[in-house]
Amino acid sequence: MRNTRPLSRLDGMVDAYLSSRRALGRSYIPEEWVLRDLRKFLARVGAQDLNEDLFDCWRRRSRHLSTSTRLRMERTVYRFCLYRRRSESRCFAPDPLSFVRLRPYPLPMIIERHQIERLLAAASSLRPVRHSPIRSAVMRLAVVLLYTAGLRRGELTRLTLDDIDASAGVLRIRDSKFHKSRWVPLSTSARAELIKYLKARRRAGFDEHGTAPLLCSRHSRHSQAYSGGGLLHSLQRLCAATAVGDSQGRRPRLQDFRHSFAVGALLRWYEDGADVQTMLPRLALYMGHVSIVSTAYYLRFMPAVVERAGERFARSCGDLVDGGAP
Repeated sequence: MRNTRPLSRLDGMVDAYLSSRRALGRSYIPEEWVLRDLRKFLARVGAQDLNEDLFDCWRRRSRHLSTSTRLRMERTVYRFCLYRRRSESRCFAPDPLSFVRLRPYPLPMIIERHQIERLLAAASSLRPVRHSPIRSAVMRLAVVLLYTAGLRRGELTRLTLDDIDASAGVLRIRDSKFHKSRWVPLSTSARAELIKYLKARRRAGFDEHGTAPLLCSRHSRHSQAYSGGGLLHSLQRLCAATAVGDSQGRRPRLQDFRHSFAVGALLRWYEDGADVQTMLPRLALYMGHVSIVSTAYYLRFMPAVVERAGERFARSCGDLVDGGAP
């Protein structure tokens, strides 16, 4: 970032800003990418520094991206400019009121048990291909772990053999979001699926060393981990082939499996008469959240949850509402 003289001061401020953020324990890799992209743009147009017109021109180049991505990029530059103003009070800082506005997020699609059964049946019928000789076993295990353990996409694709304790039915998730690691115990059926997959993986002759990826395809003579994009594409095709979707024709996203896991846990607690408020911290710990505030994002207004909560309220306080109490 120091190959053009006119922007050398900007480069120094970017380096100082990233260092200050990383000293607080954050990686700031996406933010660094944004600032590098901005720097390349300024160098390309021969600018001496950032100003309002150049900022508008730079962000117009990202109109094809999602609203949330564009807003994240604009906020990254804004925070950097505020940091810079500590020592350069007259430097440009964009107006937050001009930033792109987020659109309301659609409610997640809650995947039902019978839909998972269809996905697993379809995965079992997948034929091997040259680059993925155990494609059927990979997709079955991916569906099972996403639905029964609520893993994030990156957590699933980064799993290695060292992270697996099949005999105990436990996964180790290393340095995931918020730099947190955790142990994830599996259900009995998920553990059985994992053991079945490991046998298929061994028969196919994939690498057995500890750092080898769990979900793997063939690349030359070596095992190669499934990429997040590759896994997403395969699951989307599986959902389309089985017509798994909601009443509006939407197909489930990968994060919808995680939503379904959280909502499913909540429904089971309501049905079992458990103290939901006491159980929420356990769910937050299992899902790798910093606090239950993050977990609450997955438990927004969902019709099935509202129905169960209403049933519990009716059992406990129905007589008060109906006027049965003095």
